[in-house]
Amino acid sequence: MSDQPLTLSPDRLFPADRTTRGIARELYAAVRALPIISPHGHTDPSWFSLNESFSDPATLLLAPDHYLYRLLYSQGVPLEALGVPSRAGAPDTDTREAWRTFAAHFHLFRGTPSAMWLNHVFVEVFGLDVRLSAQTADHYYDVIDAALKTKAFRPRALFDRFNIEVLATTEGPTDTLDHHHAIARSGWGGRVITAYRPDPVIDADHEAFEGALEAFGDITNLDVYSWKGYLEAHRVRRADFIAAGATSSDHGHPTALTADLSGAEAQALFSRVVKGQSSVEDNELFRAQMLTEMAKMSLDDGLVLQIHPGSFRNHNGPLFDSHGRDKGADIPTRTDYVRALKPLLNRFGNDPALSIIVFTLDESAYARELAPLAGHYPALKLGPAWWFHDSPEGMRRFREQTTETAGFYNTVGFNDDTRAFLSIPARHDVARRVDCSFLARLVAEHRMEMDEAAELAVELAYTLAKRAYRLDAPPMADPARQHA
Repeated sequence: MSDQPLTLSPDRLFPADRTTRGIARELYAAVRALPIISPHGHTDPSWFSLNESFSDPATLLLAPDHYLYRLLYSQGVPLEALGVPSRAGAPDTDTREAWRTFAAHFHLFRGTPSAMWLNHVFVEVFGLDVRLSAQTADHYYDVIDAALKTKAFRPRALFDRFNIEVLATTEGPTDTLDHHHAIARSGWGGRVITAYRPDPVIDADHEAFEGALEAFGDITNLDVYSWKGYLEAHRVRRADFIAAGATSSDHGHPTALTADLSGAEAQALFSRVVKGQSSVEDNELFRAQMLTEMAKMSLDDGLVLQIHPGSFRNHNGPLFDSHGRDKGADIPTRTDYVRALKPLLNRFGNDPALSIIVFTLDESAYARELAPLAGHYPALKLGPAWWFHDSPEGMRRFREQTTETAGFYNTVGFNDDTRAFLSIPARHDVARRVDCSFLARLVAEHRMEMDEAAELAVELAYTLAKRAYRLDAPPMADPARQHA
Protein backbone atom coordinates (compact mmCIF):
# COMPACT_ATOMS: atom_id res chain seq x y z
CA MET A 1 0.00 0.00 0.00
CA SER A 2 1.26 3.49 -0.84
CA ASP A 3 2.19 5.54 2.21
CA GLN A 4 1.41 8.87 0.55
CA PRO A 5 -0.83 10.66 3.05
CA LEU A 6 -4.15 12.20 2.13
CA THR A 7 -4.93 15.40 4.02
CA LEU A 8 -7.19 18.39 3.48
CA SER A 9 -5.59 21.74 4.19
CA PRO A 10 -7.87 23.97 6.28
CA ASP A 11 -6.73 26.85 4.07
CA ARG A 12 -7.53 25.24 0.72
CA LEU A 13 -8.82 27.73 -1.85
CA PHE A 14 -8.08 30.70 0.41
CA PRO A 15 -5.85 33.56 -0.86
CA ALA A 16 -2.09 33.12 -0.63
CA ASP A 17 -1.35 36.47 1.01
CA ARG A 18 -1.69 36.43 4.78
CA THR A 19 -3.91 39.46 5.23
CA THR A 20 -6.61 38.37 2.80
CA ARG A 21 -6.35 34.77 3.90
CA GLY A 22 -7.00 35.78 7.50
CA ILE A 23 -10.15 37.64 6.47
CA ALA A 24 -11.32 34.66 4.40
CA ARG A 25 -10.77 32.33 7.34
CA GLU A 26 -12.89 34.51 9.59
CA LEU A 27 -15.72 34.75 7.06
CA TYR A 28 -15.65 31.04 6.31
CA ALA A 29 -15.71 30.07 9.99
CA ALA A 30 -19.12 31.72 10.28
CA VAL A 31 -20.67 29.87 7.31
CA ARG A 32 -18.93 26.50 7.09
CA ALA A 33 -21.53 24.73 9.26
CA LEU A 34 -24.64 26.40 7.85
CA PRO A 35 -27.31 23.98 6.59
CA ILE A 36 -27.10 23.00 2.93
CA ILE A 37 -29.75 24.29 0.57
CA SER A 38 -29.65 22.12 -2.57
CA PRO A 39 -32.49 23.53 -4.69
CA HIS A 40 -31.64 21.88 -8.01
CA GLY A 41 -30.08 18.50 -8.69
CA HIS A 42 -30.47 15.04 -10.13
CA THR A 43 -30.17 12.63 -7.23
CA ASP A 44 -32.53 9.65 -7.23
CA PRO A 45 -35.58 10.09 -4.96
CA SER A 46 -35.85 6.32 -4.55
CA TRP A 47 -32.71 6.44 -2.41
CA PHE A 48 -34.65 8.37 0.22
CA SER A 49 -38.00 6.64 -0.15
CA LEU A 50 -36.58 3.11 0.12
CA ASN A 51 -33.59 4.03 2.33
CA GLU A 52 -31.69 0.92 1.30
CA SER A 53 -27.93 0.54 1.58
CA PHE A 54 -25.90 1.67 -1.41
CA SER A 55 -24.60 -1.41 -3.16
CA ASP A 56 -20.86 -0.82 -3.57
CA PRO A 57 -18.26 1.93 -4.06
CA ALA A 58 -18.14 1.82 -7.86
CA THR A 59 -21.91 1.85 -8.37
CA LEU A 60 -22.32 4.75 -5.94
CA LEU A 61 -19.33 6.96 -6.72
CA LEU A 62 -18.24 6.09 -10.24
CA ALA A 63 -20.95 4.79 -12.56
CA PRO A 64 -23.42 7.73 -12.15
CA ASP A 65 -20.84 10.55 -12.33
CA HIS A 66 -20.26 11.85 -15.86
CA TYR A 67 -17.66 14.31 -14.53
CA LEU A 68 -15.50 11.27 -13.80
CA TYR A 69 -16.03 8.94 -16.69
CA ARG A 70 -15.97 11.60 -19.43
CA LEU A 71 -12.34 12.41 -18.56
CA LEU A 72 -11.44 8.72 -18.32
CA TYR A 73 -13.18 8.08 -21.65
CA SER A 74 -11.08 10.86 -23.20
CA GLN A 75 -8.00 8.86 -22.18
CA GLY A 76 -9.26 5.71 -23.85
CA VAL A 77 -10.88 3.96 -20.88
CA PRO A 78 -14.06 2.18 -22.10
CA LEU A 79 -17.23 3.04 -20.22
CA GLU A 80 -17.92 -0.68 -19.83
CA ALA A 81 -14.72 -1.04 -17.79
CA LEU A 82 -16.13 1.50 -15.34
CA GLY A 83 -19.52 -0.16 -14.99
CA VAL A 84 -21.39 2.63 -16.80
CA PRO A 85 -24.73 1.33 -18.11
CA SER A 86 -25.47 1.32 -21.84
CA ARG A 87 -28.82 1.12 -23.61
CA ALA A 88 -28.54 -2.65 -23.20
CA GLY A 89 -28.26 -2.30 -19.42
CA ALA A 90 -25.48 -2.55 -16.87
CA PRO A 91 -22.35 -4.21 -18.22
CA ASP A 92 -21.08 -7.48 -16.80
CA THR A 93 -18.20 -5.74 -15.04
CA ASP A 94 -16.99 -6.71 -11.59
CA THR A 95 -17.39 -3.61 -9.44
CA ARG A 96 -14.05 -4.12 -7.69
CA GLU A 97 -12.32 -4.32 -11.08
CA ALA A 98 -14.11 -1.14 -12.16
CA TRP A 99 -12.85 0.57 -9.00
CA ARG A 100 -9.31 -0.67 -9.64
CA THR A 101 -9.45 0.78 -13.15
CA PHE A 102 -10.61 4.09 -11.75
CA ALA A 103 -7.94 4.14 -9.04
CA ALA A 104 -5.17 3.35 -11.54
CA HIS A 105 -6.20 6.44 -13.52
CA PHE A 106 -6.96 8.78 -10.61
CA HIS A 107 -3.86 10.84 -11.39
CA LEU A 108 -5.71 12.12 -14.47
CA PHE A 109 -7.89 14.24 -12.19
CA ARG A 110 -5.04 16.26 -10.69
CA GLY A 111 -6.00 19.93 -10.56
CA THR A 112 -9.66 19.28 -11.40
CA PRO A 113 -12.72 19.96 -9.23
CA SER A 114 -13.50 16.23 -9.29
CA ALA A 115 -10.29 15.43 -7.42
CA MET A 116 -11.09 18.09 -4.83
CA TRP A 117 -14.65 16.84 -4.34
CA LEU A 118 -13.63 13.20 -4.15
CA ASN A 119 -10.77 13.77 -1.71
CA HIS A 120 -13.22 15.66 0.50
CA VAL A 121 -15.54 12.65 0.39
CA PHE A 122 -12.73 10.19 1.07
CA VAL A 123 -11.47 12.11 4.12
CA GLU A 124 -14.62 13.64 5.61
CA VAL A 125 -17.16 10.90 4.84
CA PHE A 126 -15.06 7.71 4.99
CA GLY A 127 -12.07 8.73 7.13
CA LEU A 128 -9.46 7.61 4.61
CA ASP A 129 -5.96 8.98 5.15
CA VAL A 130 -3.89 7.67 2.20
CA ARG A 131 -4.15 8.78 -1.40
CA LEU A 132 -6.13 6.78 -3.94
CA SER A 133 -3.88 4.94 -6.39
CA ALA A 134 -3.52 1.54 -8.01
CA GLN A 135 -1.72 0.38 -4.86
CA THR A 136 -4.47 1.54 -2.48
CA ALA A 137 -7.46 0.65 -4.67
CA ASP A 138 -8.46 -2.47 -2.72
CA HIS A 139 -7.98 -0.72 0.63
CA TYR A 140 -10.34 2.05 -0.53
CA TYR A 141 -12.86 -0.41 -1.88
CA ASP A 142 -12.90 -2.44 1.34
CA VAL A 143 -13.19 0.58 3.66
CA ILE A 144 -15.97 2.19 1.62
CA ASP A 145 -17.80 -1.08 1.01
CA ALA A 146 -17.79 -1.94 4.71
CA ALA A 147 -19.10 1.52 5.61
CA LEU A 148 -21.92 1.28 3.05
CA LYS A 149 -23.20 -1.87 4.74
CA THR A 150 -23.88 0.01 7.99
CA LYS A 151 -27.02 1.94 8.92
CA ALA A 152 -24.96 5.12 9.33
CA PHE A 153 -24.35 5.19 5.58
CA ARG A 154 -27.89 4.68 4.39
CA PRO A 155 -29.28 7.62 2.38
CA ARG A 156 -31.41 9.20 5.10
CA ALA A 157 -28.64 8.96 7.70
CA LEU A 158 -26.18 10.61 5.32
CA PHE A 159 -28.74 13.29 4.43
CA ASP A 160 -29.02 14.15 8.12
CA ARG A 161 -25.27 13.91 8.70
CA PHE A 162 -24.60 16.27 5.79
CA ASN A 163 -26.91 18.85 7.40
CA ILE A 164 -29.04 19.14 4.27
CA GLU A 165 -32.08 21.31 4.95
CA VAL A 166 -33.71 20.74 1.57
CA LEU A 167 -32.74 18.78 -1.53
CA ALA A 168 -34.55 19.03 -4.86
CA THR A 169 -34.50 16.23 -7.40
CA THR A 170 -35.68 16.63 -11.00
CA GLU A 171 -38.43 14.55 -12.58
CA GLY A 172 -40.08 14.46 -15.99
CA PRO A 173 -43.66 15.28 -16.99
CA THR A 174 -44.76 11.64 -17.03
CA ASP A 175 -43.22 10.65 -13.68
CA THR A 176 -45.73 9.32 -11.15
CA LEU A 177 -43.80 10.97 -8.27
CA ASP A 178 -44.46 7.84 -6.22
CA HIS A 179 -41.10 8.03 -4.45
CA HIS A 180 -41.76 11.60 -3.34
CA HIS A 181 -45.18 10.60 -2.00
CA ALA A 182 -43.56 7.67 -0.17
CA ILE A 183 -41.04 10.03 1.44
CA ALA A 184 -43.88 12.29 2.60
CA ARG A 185 -45.70 9.31 4.14
CA SER A 186 -42.61 7.84 5.79
CA GLY A 187 -42.50 10.12 8.81
CA TRP A 188 -38.84 10.91 8.16
CA GLY A 189 -38.07 14.58 8.67
CA GLY A 190 -35.79 15.09 5.65
CA ARG A 191 -37.14 17.52 3.05
CA VAL A 192 -36.69 16.04 -0.43
CA ILE A 193 -38.72 17.85 -3.07
CA THR A 194 -39.06 17.60 -6.84
CA ALA A 195 -38.73 20.00 -9.79
CA TYR A 196 -40.76 19.95 -13.01
CA ARG A 197 -38.60 19.19 -16.08
CA PRO A 198 -41.01 19.01 -19.07
CA ASP A 199 -38.38 18.84 -21.85
CA PRO A 200 -39.47 15.46 -23.28
CA VAL A 201 -42.94 16.82 -24.15
CA ILE A 202 -41.72 20.26 -25.25
CA ASP A 203 -38.69 19.40 -27.36
CA ALA A 204 -39.90 17.78 -30.59
CA ASP A 205 -36.27 16.94 -31.41
CA HIS A 206 -36.08 14.76 -28.29
CA GLU A 207 -35.92 11.08 -29.27
CA ALA A 208 -38.67 10.25 -26.74
CA PHE A 209 -41.04 13.06 -27.78
CA GLU A 210 -43.81 10.99 -29.39
CA GLY A 211 -43.93 8.38 -26.66
CA ALA A 212 -43.66 10.97 -23.92
CA LEU A 213 -46.51 13.00 -25.40
CA GLU A 214 -48.76 9.94 -25.47
CA ALA A 215 -47.86 9.12 -21.85
CA PHE A 216 -48.47 12.79 -20.96
CA GLY A 217 -52.06 12.40 -22.16
CA ASP A 218 -52.48 9.14 -20.30
CA ILE A 219 -51.25 10.46 -16.95
CA THR A 220 -53.36 13.64 -17.14
CA ASN A 221 -56.40 12.10 -18.88
CA LEU A 222 -56.44 15.07 -21.27
CA ASP A 223 -56.33 15.52 -25.05
CA VAL A 224 -52.71 16.64 -25.31
CA TYR A 225 -52.95 16.73 -29.12
CA SER A 226 -55.08 19.86 -28.91
CA TRP A 227 -53.37 23.13 -27.95
CA LYS A 228 -55.86 23.81 -25.16
CA GLY A 229 -55.60 20.29 -23.76
CA TYR A 230 -51.82 20.30 -24.02
CA LEU A 231 -51.48 23.50 -21.99
CA GLU A 232 -54.00 22.25 -19.46
CA ALA A 233 -51.98 19.03 -19.09
CA HIS A 234 -48.95 21.11 -18.09
CA ARG A 235 -51.04 22.94 -15.51
CA VAL A 236 -52.28 19.65 -14.09
CA ARG A 237 -48.80 18.17 -13.87
CA ARG A 238 -47.36 21.34 -12.35
CA ALA A 239 -50.03 21.11 -9.65
CA ASP A 240 -49.06 17.47 -9.08
CA PHE A 241 -45.41 18.47 -8.73
CA ILE A 242 -46.28 21.30 -6.34
CA ALA A 243 -48.19 18.80 -4.22
CA ALA A 244 -44.93 16.79 -4.09
CA GLY A 245 -43.01 19.83 -2.87
CA ALA A 246 -41.84 21.44 -6.10
CA THR A 247 -40.99 25.14 -6.04
CA SER A 248 -39.43 25.33 -9.50
CA SER A 249 -39.58 24.15 -13.09
CA ASP A 250 -36.44 23.50 -15.14
CA HIS A 251 -35.84 23.79 -18.88
CA GLY A 252 -32.73 22.44 -20.57
CA HIS A 253 -33.27 23.90 -24.03
CA PRO A 254 -30.45 24.06 -26.58
CA THR A 255 -30.74 27.86 -26.71
CA ALA A 256 -32.25 30.65 -24.62
CA LEU A 257 -34.65 31.64 -27.42
CA THR A 258 -38.10 32.81 -26.33
CA ALA A 259 -41.13 33.85 -28.40
CA ASP A 260 -44.42 35.63 -27.85
CA LEU A 261 -46.73 34.37 -30.58
CA SER A 262 -50.41 35.16 -30.93
CA GLY A 263 -52.86 32.48 -29.89
CA ALA A 264 -53.59 31.56 -33.51
CA GLU A 265 -49.88 31.41 -34.40
CA ALA A 266 -49.09 29.23 -31.38
CA GLN A 267 -51.95 26.85 -32.15
CA ALA A 268 -50.88 26.49 -35.80
CA LEU A 269 -47.29 25.85 -34.75
CA PHE A 270 -48.37 23.24 -32.21
CA SER A 271 -50.48 21.50 -34.84
CA ARG A 272 -47.45 21.12 -37.13
CA VAL A 273 -45.33 19.83 -34.25
CA VAL A 274 -47.74 17.12 -33.03
CA LYS A 275 -48.51 15.99 -36.59
CA GLY A 276 -44.82 15.46 -37.31
CA GLN A 277 -44.89 18.15 -40.00
CA SER A 278 -42.60 20.63 -38.26
CA SER A 279 -39.21 21.81 -39.48
CA VAL A 280 -36.09 22.24 -37.38
CA GLU A 281 -36.95 25.95 -37.22
CA ASP A 282 -40.49 25.14 -36.10
CA ASN A 283 -39.19 22.94 -33.29
CA GLU A 284 -36.92 25.72 -32.06
CA LEU A 285 -39.76 28.23 -32.23
CA PHE A 286 -42.01 25.86 -30.30
CA ARG A 287 -39.44 25.50 -27.52
CA ALA A 288 -39.16 29.29 -27.50
CA GLN A 289 -42.91 29.79 -27.22
CA MET A 290 -43.18 27.22 -24.46
CA LEU A 291 -40.75 29.15 -22.26
CA THR A 292 -43.18 32.06 -22.45
CA GLU A 293 -46.11 29.73 -21.75
CA MET A 294 -44.25 28.36 -18.72
CA ALA A 295 -43.69 31.93 -17.51
CA LYS A 296 -47.44 32.57 -17.76
CA MET A 297 -48.10 29.48 -15.68
CA SER A 298 -45.44 30.51 -13.16
CA LEU A 299 -47.30 33.75 -12.55
CA ASP A 300 -50.35 31.65 -11.72
CA ASP A 301 -48.83 28.89 -9.60
CA GLY A 302 -45.61 30.47 -8.27
CA LEU A 303 -43.05 28.00 -9.63
CA VAL A 304 -39.62 29.54 -10.21
CA LEU A 305 -38.64 29.25 -13.89
CA GLN A 306 -35.10 27.90 -14.43
CA ILE A 307 -33.53 28.09 -17.89
CA HIS A 308 -30.43 25.97 -18.52
CA PRO A 309 -29.46 26.63 -22.16
CA GLY A 310 -26.28 26.40 -24.18
CA SER A 311 -25.37 22.73 -24.19
CA PHE A 312 -24.88 20.86 -27.45
CA ARG A 313 -26.19 17.62 -26.07
CA ASN A 314 -25.10 14.16 -27.21
CA HIS A 315 -22.33 15.56 -29.43
CA ASN A 316 -20.82 12.06 -29.74
CA GLY A 317 -23.35 10.37 -32.01
CA PRO A 318 -22.04 6.80 -31.78
CA LEU A 319 -21.83 7.04 -27.99
CA PHE A 320 -25.41 8.33 -27.85
CA ASP A 321 -26.52 5.41 -30.02
CA SER A 322 -24.84 2.88 -27.72
CA HIS A 323 -25.26 4.46 -24.29
CA GLY A 324 -27.97 7.13 -24.50
CA ARG A 325 -28.11 10.54 -22.86
CA ASP A 326 -25.98 12.02 -20.09
CA LYS A 327 -22.79 10.12 -20.80
CA GLY A 328 -20.34 13.01 -20.77
CA ALA A 329 -20.72 14.03 -24.42
CA ASP A 330 -22.53 17.34 -23.86
CA ILE A 331 -20.47 20.34 -25.00
CA PRO A 332 -20.97 24.08 -24.22
CA THR A 333 -21.87 26.35 -27.13
CA ARG A 334 -22.12 30.09 -27.76
CA THR A 335 -25.41 31.45 -26.46
CA ASP A 336 -27.25 34.71 -27.15
CA TYR A 337 -29.33 36.11 -24.30
CA VAL A 338 -30.03 39.75 -25.17
CA ARG A 339 -32.10 39.03 -28.28
CA ALA A 340 -33.21 35.56 -27.26
CA LEU A 341 -34.82 36.57 -23.96
CA LYS A 342 -36.33 39.84 -25.22
CA PRO A 343 -39.82 38.45 -26.12
CA LEU A 344 -40.23 36.81 -22.72
CA LEU A 345 -38.77 39.73 -20.76
CA ASN A 346 -40.79 42.32 -22.66
CA ARG A 347 -43.93 40.35 -21.83
CA PHE A 348 -43.22 39.46 -18.20
CA GLY A 349 -39.77 40.64 -17.15
CA ASN A 350 -41.00 43.78 -15.39
CA ASP A 351 -43.22 41.79 -13.03
CA PRO A 352 -41.43 41.09 -9.72
CA ALA A 353 -43.98 38.37 -8.99
CA LEU A 354 -42.23 36.24 -11.62
CA SER A 355 -38.87 34.67 -10.79
CA ILE A 356 -36.65 33.54 -13.68
CA ILE A 357 -33.22 32.06 -13.00
CA VAL A 358 -30.94 31.90 -16.04
CA PHE A 359 -27.81 29.76 -16.21
CA THR A 360 -25.12 29.72 -18.86
CA LEU A 361 -22.32 27.57 -20.20
CA ASP A 362 -21.07 30.53 -22.25
CA GLU A 363 -18.88 32.55 -19.89
CA SER A 364 -18.37 35.24 -22.53
CA ALA A 365 -21.97 36.28 -21.85
CA TYR A 366 -21.46 37.04 -18.14
CA ALA A 367 -20.36 40.68 -18.29
CA ARG A 368 -21.65 41.49 -21.78
CA GLU A 369 -25.21 40.19 -21.53
CA LEU A 370 -26.34 38.39 -18.40
CA ALA A 371 -25.17 40.79 -15.69
CA PRO A 372 -26.72 43.84 -17.44
CA LEU A 373 -29.98 41.94 -18.00
CA ALA A 374 -30.21 40.76 -14.40
CA GLY A 375 -29.15 44.21 -13.24
CA HIS A 376 -32.24 45.66 -14.90
CA TYR A 377 -35.22 43.27 -15.11
CA PRO A 378 -36.99 42.63 -11.77
CA ALA A 379 -37.98 39.10 -12.78
CA LEU A 380 -34.49 37.92 -13.75
CA LYS A 381 -31.76 36.43 -11.55
CA LEU A 382 -28.46 34.76 -12.44
CA GLY A 383 -27.86 31.14 -11.58
CA PRO A 384 -24.39 30.26 -10.28
CA ALA A 385 -21.45 29.01 -12.32
CA TRP A 386 -22.78 25.75 -13.69
CA TRP A 387 -21.59 22.36 -14.92
CA PHE A 388 -18.27 22.90 -16.70
CA HIS A 389 -17.75 26.06 -14.64
CA ASP A 390 -18.75 24.55 -11.27
CA SER A 391 -15.13 24.93 -10.18
CA PRO A 392 -12.98 27.28 -8.11
CA GLU A 393 -11.82 29.25 -11.15
CA GLY A 394 -15.28 29.19 -12.72
CA MET A 395 -16.86 30.55 -9.54
CA ARG A 396 -14.25 33.31 -9.29
CA ARG A 397 -14.80 34.33 -12.89
CA PHE A 398 -18.55 34.44 -12.30
CA ARG A 399 -18.19 36.76 -9.31
CA GLU A 400 -15.60 38.95 -11.02
CA GLN A 401 -17.62 39.41 -14.21
CA THR A 402 -21.13 39.80 -12.80
CA THR A 403 -20.88 41.56 -9.45
CA GLU A 404 -20.07 45.09 -10.61
CA THR A 405 -23.17 45.23 -12.85
CA ALA A 406 -25.68 42.86 -11.25
CA GLY A 407 -24.51 43.01 -7.64
CA PHE A 408 -24.76 40.03 -5.32
CA TYR A 409 -28.50 40.20 -4.75
CA ASN A 410 -29.43 39.53 -8.38
CA THR A 411 -27.70 36.16 -8.05
CA VAL A 412 -29.08 33.10 -6.24
CA GLY A 413 -26.23 31.74 -4.16
CA PHE A 414 -25.07 28.23 -5.05
CA ASN A 415 -26.65 24.99 -6.18
CA ASP A 416 -24.77 21.77 -6.82
CA ASP A 417 -26.81 20.34 -9.74
CA THR A 418 -25.37 16.86 -9.18
CA ARG A 419 -26.20 13.18 -9.42
CA ALA A 420 -23.32 12.38 -7.03
CA PHE A 421 -25.03 12.48 -3.63
CA LEU A 422 -21.91 12.15 -1.50
CA SER A 423 -20.27 15.10 -3.25
CA ILE A 424 -22.96 17.59 -2.21
CA PRO A 425 -21.20 18.77 1.00
CA ALA A 426 -17.88 18.98 -0.85
CA ARG A 427 -19.35 21.13 -3.62
CA HIS A 428 -21.01 23.50 -1.18
CA ASP A 429 -17.80 23.72 0.82
CA VAL A 430 -15.88 24.75 -2.31
CA ALA A 431 -18.48 27.42 -3.11
CA ARG A 432 -18.36 28.81 0.43
CA ARG A 433 -14.56 28.96 0.41
CA VAL A 434 -14.43 30.67 -2.98
CA ASP A 435 -17.10 33.22 -2.07
CA CYS A 436 -15.42 34.00 1.26
CA SER A 437 -12.13 34.48 -0.57
CA PHE A 438 -13.78 36.86 -3.04
CA LEU A 439 -15.38 38.85 -0.24
CA ALA A 440 -12.09 38.89 1.68
CA ARG A 441 -10.38 40.55 -1.26
CA LEU A 442 -13.03 43.28 -1.34
CA VAL A 443 -12.49 43.87 2.37
CA ALA A 444 -8.69 43.87 2.06
CA GLU A 445 -8.92 46.40 -0.77
CA HIS A 446 -11.23 48.60 1.33
CA ARG A 447 -14.10 48.17 -1.10
CA MET A 448 -16.37 46.66 1.55
CA GLU A 449 -16.58 46.69 5.33
CA MET A 450 -16.07 43.50 7.30
CA ASP A 451 -19.59 43.50 8.72
CA GLU A 452 -21.02 43.78 5.19
CA ALA A 453 -18.85 40.88 4.01
CA ALA A 454 -19.93 38.75 6.97
CA GLU A 455 -23.58 39.36 6.15
CA LEU A 456 -23.01 38.61 2.48
CA ALA A 457 -21.16 35.38 3.24
CA VAL A 458 -24.30 34.04 4.94
CA GLU A 459 -26.49 35.29 2.09
CA LEU A 460 -24.33 33.56 -0.55
CA ALA A 461 -24.01 30.31 1.37
CA TYR A 462 -27.60 29.97 2.52
CA THR A 463 -30.15 32.75 2.36
CA LEU A 464 -30.14 33.75 -1.34
CA ALA A 465 -30.82 30.21 -2.57
CA LYS A 466 -33.57 29.70 -0.03
CA ARG A 467 -35.21 32.98 -1.03
CA ALA A 468 -34.73 32.62 -4.79
CA TYR A 469 -36.30 29.14 -4.84
CA ARG A 470 -39.13 30.19 -2.50
CA LEU A 471 -38.30 27.47 -0.04
CA ASP A 472 -39.75 29.31 2.94
CA ALA A 473 -43.18 29.56 1.34
CA PRO A 474 -43.73 26.82 -1.28
CA PRO A 475 -46.00 27.80 -4.20
CA MET A 476 -49.68 26.96 -4.23
CA ALA A 477 -51.17 25.85 -7.52
CA ASP A 478 -54.58 27.35 -8.15
CA PRO A 479 -56.25 25.88 -11.25
CA ALA A 480 -58.83 28.68 -11.14
CA ARG A 481 -56.12 31.23 -11.93
CA GLN A 482 -54.92 31.20 -15.53
CA HIS A 483 -52.81 34.05 -16.77
CA ALA A 484 -54.03 35.54 -20.01
